[in-house]
Amino acid sequence: MNTVNRVRWSLGRRLVSIVVAVIALLGFVAEQAVSAAPQGEFSWPLQPRPTVERRFDKPAQDWLPGHRGVDLAGMPGQAVLAAGNGIVVFAGTVAGKPAVSIDHPGGLRTTYEPVRAEVAVGLRVRRGMRIGTLEAGHEGCGAAACLHWGARREAGAHSRHEYIDPLGLLHPTALRLKPVT
Repeated sequence: MNTVNRVRWSLGRRLVSIVVAVIALLGFVAEQAVSAAPQGEFSWPLQPRPTVERRFDKPAQDWLPGHRGVDLAGMPGQAVLAAGNGIVVFAGTVAGKPAVSIDHPGGLRTTYEPVRAEVAVGLRVRRGMRIGTLEAGHEGCGAAACLHWGARREAGAHSRHEYIDPLGLLHPTALRLKPVT
C-alpha cells in the first residue's frame, strides 16, 4: 500500500470513528432528555382536547355552593384518561354516579365522573392511560356527555383539603414573546 492509500485509509477509519462517536453522543443526549422530562405532568383527561362547558367556581367555604371542578364536553362511550401518574383510590359509585379517583404524588387527588371504571383500586396508572368510559347524564351539561374533572390538595398535618382548579394542572403551550420594534 502506498503512502497516499495509507493516508486515505487512516482518514477513513478516523471518519468512521467520529461518525460512530457522534451517533453515540446523540443517543446519550436523547436518552438524557427523555429521563430529564418532568415526571407527574398532567394532560387533558379527554382526547382530542375538549371544550370547557363549565369552569371551576371555588366556594368561599367548603359547605357553600360552587363548582368544585370543570365540566369537559365529550361523547358517551368516549375513553377517559388518567390526567397524571398516580394510584387509583376509588372506582365505584357515589350518589348513583360512577366515578374514579386517583391520588398523585404531592398530596393531589383528581376525580372523574360520570365514568364507568375500567381500573381497580390500587392500580398504578400513568398519564394518558385509559381509566374508563364517559357516560351521559351529567346534570347541566349542554353536550352529549360531560366529564366532571375535579382536583384537590389532600389534608396535611396543619391544613384541610382544598379544592383547586384542575385546568391549573395543565401546562399550556409555551408563550413566545416577539421583540418590540
